[in-house]
Amino acid sequence: MLPQTSIKQLLHNVPIFHELTGEELQPIIDISQTRLYEPKIHVFMQGDTQDRVFFIHQGKVKIYKTDFNGREQIVSILKEGDMFPHVGFFRKGEFPAHAEVIEPTTLIIIPISNFEEILIKYPEVSIKVFRVLGEKIIDLQNRLEEQILSNTYEQILKLLLRLSKSHGQKLEDGKSKFLITTHFTNRELANMIGSSRETVSRTLNQLKKKHLIDSTEEGYYIVETDKLENELF
Repeated sequence: MLPQTSIKQLLHNVPIFHELTGEELQPIIDISQTRLYEPKIHVFMQGDTQDRVFFIHQGKVKIYKTDFNGREQIVSILKEGDMFPHVGFFRKGEFPAHAEVIEPTTLIIIPISNFEEILIKYPEVSIKVFRVLGEKIIDLQNRLEEQILSNTYEQILKLLLRLSKSHGQKLEDGKSKFLITTHFTNRELANMIGSSRETVSRTLNQLKKKHLIDSTEEGYYIVETDKLENELF
């Protein structure tokens, strides 16, 4: 069980709660629950009743969908401080995807019904949540446009740039050199853009030959973001 100070610190740093005062945040802290999940455990499955929203205190969670043939499509890899599902507080029905824990993960869980009562009492919280959802919708629209307007090579470049931003650690030996700190297999990268493992593997090898990316002995990618951006234009 996390102390309230830890829950307060995490929730305060989440965009939808960032502008709330300590007094406004306290009712949300009071209804929050915590739980530790081990790797490979599903937090929820696609189709389960959506009655909770989750915040990652520590660890990583994979959000993915499966089609009728059982093929996996990764929606996102979430890390510390992230919230999921993003539309959870306002969408009734079922969870739209699977959520699988990648590494030991501590989650803060907020029941939707309790949170709705707080929204009624504090309408300013509703406004801030809608602002964040609007930004998320724009991000999803941009990713959809990438798939429609970009070829596979360009999609992989944009994916690496996106992962450098969301999961990257800047290296000291280069202004635009980032280490992607989450290990992604070629299959997982392919599933993020709806491509094949073979195509991704072939493209990554091509990028290495061009010295646009590199990899560590452990299999983590090192990305030259400036070079990738120049490759797109």
